[in-house]
Amino acid sequence: MELHITGDPAADKLLSDDAFALLTGMLLDQQVTMESAFAGPEKIRTRVGSIDPAAIAEYDPAGFVEVFKERPAVHRFPGSMASRVQALAETVQHDWNGDATAIWTKGDPDGKEVLRRLKGLPGFGEQKAKIFLALLGKQCGLRAEGWREAAGHYGQEGAFLSVADIVDPESLVKVRASKQAAKAAVKAAKAPGTGGP
Repeated sequence: MELHITGDPAADKLLSDDAFALLTGMLLDQQVTMESAFAGPEKIRTRVGSIDPAAIAEYDPAGFVEVFKERPAVHRFPGSMASRVQALAETVQHDWNGDATAIWTKGDPDGKEVLRRLKGLPGFGEQKAKIFLALLGKQCGLRAEGWREAAGHYGQEGAFLSVADIVDPESLVKVRASKQAAKAAVKAAKAPGTGGP
């Protein structure tokens, strides 16, 4: 598996090689660009010396916020996101024996079960869990039965709706365009009626 999400070879290699780094990138993917979010784990690894869940979970919380604030910042909301990443690390360490891949492999779960497990992680709501499930299925070799259905429209082939569909600069442009179109549609739906004749 070779991911191409951030445009930074070192950051993409870490995402490709380390399941917890990939999970952390997904967690950080809110209110910042996808590239910035998924580049976050490499910044953390460089500054802390590890992206291992045990090391992150045990890191001094105040010090971890400083890691997030260091320029270039890991996230635009360093306090809340640093504590979410540590909560995620604690959960993976405690519930999954420090092995993020166990979330989608242990006991050979089907797509629905993987989705349920993902939604049980700190910071993973329905949408984030579905996008991550689609990413696992489309790019990370997940073969869980029914994963496409469980991922909803994010699981569709050729959808270009999320990070799950980014494989090169061209697909990134398509995903960004579909996200902007979706935002515009929501905005238009919220706008007051124009009256008409």
